[in-house]
Amino acid sequence: MRAKSLKCFALACLFSAAPGVGVGAQSSPPQAPSQAPAAPSAPAGTPLTLKQAEDIALKKNPQISVARLLALVSHQVVRETRSALFPTAFLSVTAVDSKDNSRITAGGLDNPIIYPRAAAGATVSQLITDFGRTTNLVSSSQYRAKAEEQNSQATRAQIVLAVDQMFYAGLEAQALLQVAQETVKTRQLLTDKVQALANAKLKSELDLSFAKVDLARAQLLLLGAQNNYQASLANLSAILGYPDRQEFQLMEEGGQLAPPSPDVAPLIAEGLQQRPEVAALQDDVQAAQKFSSAEHDLWRPTVSAIGVVGLTPVRDSRFASWYGAAGANVNIPVFNGFLYNAREKTADLQTEEARQRLLDMRNSIARDVRNSWQDSNQAYERLSVTKQLEEQANLALNLAQARYNLGLGSIVELSQAELQKTEADIDDANARYEYLQSQMVLAFETGRRP
Repeated sequence: MRAKSLKCFALACLFSAAPGVGVGAQSSPPQAPSQAPAAPSAPAGTPLTLKQAEDIALKKNPQISVARLLALVSHQVVRETRSALFPTAFLSVTAVDSKDNSRITAGGLDNPIIYPRAAAGATVSQLITDFGRTTNLVSSSQYRAKAEEQNSQATRAQIVLAVDQMFYAGLEAQALLQVAQETVKTRQLLTDKVQALANAKLKSELDLSFAKVDLARAQLLLLGAQNNYQASLANLSAILGYPDRQEFQLMEEGGQLAPPSPDVAPLIAEGLQQRPEVAALQDDVQAAQKFSSAEHDLWRPTVSAIGVVGLTPVRDSRFASWYGAAGANVNIPVFNGFLYNAREKTADLQTEEARQRLLDMRNSIARDVRNSWQDSNQAYERLSVTKQLEEQANLALNLAQARYNLGLGSIVELSQAELQKTEADIDDANARYEYLQSQMVLAFETGRRP
């Protein structure tokens, strides 16, 4: 997560600025800019709430369209398979000219004669029964279509989760940007104050050097926070389906943070029941079972009927002007080089593979729900700790500032207090949004997300 990397960057910057190391080497103190980098007091752009972001992603994200199109394709496959149960009819128009007394004498055992003619007719064929094979194929395709519908719902839930994570990552980056801006503002005021005191010979140049170093480090922190915030907007825009970065002002909904569930067992049961991935794999198992039954039915006879009728206006005088015939055909498989045996075995193995994938998915969901629940509990416990840390850091900074103003404390003490204050602010922001994200992940794992 970019916010965590920003935190590490911030702490590295501030700790490297902490006084007490190499104090004797300040004959040439680093020069810091007198002004902080320009940054807006609040991120500007189109206001965007979490619900609005989810709605935009569900409309614009291409993965949603892909999943829905795949589901529509699967429904057409059902129609394709079911077509074998309906009659087949086609019209034919034939015109032939041939040499007198011509026969086809090569290429076959018979040698039919060819008569000059022109005719038109219709042919209708109908499957009477194949003893359940086509019905099983239709059922298999229907279960496949249901599985694709569930996969479409799973894709929606995954996109919503990604939007939630990106949105809260953006809010976290926004909060860290505000921390960085406040840090620069505080360090700038301190530097100006120490500068004035140093000009009046009331503070040493060493104090001024430390203040300027701390200001420069805070400005680096601000630059990193600005970059992190812009990157979070780019990531959010991409998951929403925009080709380029949009300028949003992320709006956080108020309210108290609800504690996580005290027991994980109901959450696991809820996840196993509601996750669309589980439902999709269950449909896959049913589809595989139906297909396996259809492959076993290959050994059964196939009974079909066919009828033809037509007119022959141009013909040999020995033949009638119209023709018609009807018949039935029974195909009984006898031997085909063990092809059907191999297809049966393949279908049985595929059915077992689908069952094992379902079992593995159920185990994975139980594990993921438990881990997400534990992460959510840990994140919730960190909230109170980071809040206490922030309060104590604020108190320590106020005391250090008072001591420094009265001449009782050193710039080292004040710099350490400012460092602790910035660290506490970053920890508090991270803890809040990490908990919100953990709640979103837990809701996804239990199947509560749309």
